[in-house]
Amino acid sequence: MNYKVCVYAICKNESKFILDWYESVKDADYICVLDTGSDDNSFELLKSLNIITKQVKFSPWRFDTARNESLKLVPTDADILVCTDLDEFWQKGWVEKLKNAWHNGVGRIRYEYIWNFDEFGRPATIFYTDKIHANHKYKWIYPVHEILIPITDENLQTITVEGLSLHHHADNKKSRSSYLPLLELSVKEFPKSDRNMHYLGREYMFHGQYENAIKTLKKHLKMPNSTWSDERSASLRFISRCYEKLANFRLAKKYLLKAIIETPKLREPFYELALLYYNKKDYLSSLATFESMLNIKDRELNYISEPNCWNETCYDYMSICAYYLGLKNKAIYYCNQALQIKYDERIANNLSIIQNSNMKTR
Repeated sequence: MNYKVCVYAICKNESKFILDWYESVKDADYICVLDTGSDDNSFELLKSLNIITKQVKFSPWRFDTARNESLKLVPTDADILVCTDLDEFWQKGWVEKLKNAWHNGVGRIRYEYIWNFDEFGRPATIFYTDKIHANHKYKWIYPVHEILIPITDENLQTITVEGLSLHHHADNKKSRSSYLPLLELSVKEFPKSDRNMHYLGREYMFHGQYENAIKTLKKHLKMPNSTWSDERSASLRFISRCYEKLANFRLAKKYLLKAIIETPKLREPFYELALLYYNKKDYLSSLATFESMLNIKDRELNYISEPNCWNETCYDYMSICAYYLGLKNKAIYYCNQALQIKYDERIANNLSIIQNSNMKTR
């Protein structure tokens, strides 16, 4: 069957991304963009590319309302809808892979999403998401961190398509100041949503409102539907971060130990506990915790995964711990492990210092 693919998006002042974004999506049968009030040349640029577009300004602003309005631009004969932002770029061949995987009865498709890249251009945070969906079957909810929900009673499948990859290259200069009030509104509108409670607590932490963050994240942990262990572990880690900022090492450590108990399969709580020890100059405990972390070999690909647990960073810290403990061989070994992953001049200089030091080899 010749399925028709439609990419749809919302846009505000995205002129610097539009041409590259268009290049990545131009193989779709339809492209629709709702401009939500650009005051640069985004709207004019979209029209010049013959994209189906319209400008609508929203007051008050909320993402779900804008996304649902953008759906109204989608032609009725489109089969597969692909929601992206204009700072997200598909890799070549994505339309063919999508059409080949789609079949009757499919409602959603999961695909790889690279949310950010490190300073060397390597994928950092990688997880799977599912913003590809059947037409006329879903709508968006939540003022921010919006999600799709079905609007029919059909038993539609969600399938995963390997090799389908969307790359996010965010404009880090863009303000996210609207997120906090929108998350507070989300929790008010959907008080039973554990997901929104977790996000709100995390946002308070980002804003330096540590007491509010602790209170909200503890509330998340007590919710009956807060059952996803990875997210619960993240809440425990964020509580620990807040206590550390409040100079309460005892409670910071307590909540990281709770996070380890919650998810012994994840490196993240071990990594943060090792850093907590490191910052207190307890190099023995730090090194032992890092070494325990390395016993975990499988990375969970979700948005909670922290890239530094899997790159050269942990080996860098371990080499420094070993150096201060007088463990020359270990310090050299961990420097070399870090350099095998990525060459870094500072780490290379550390290796030279350690090799030429008068430490006893042990």
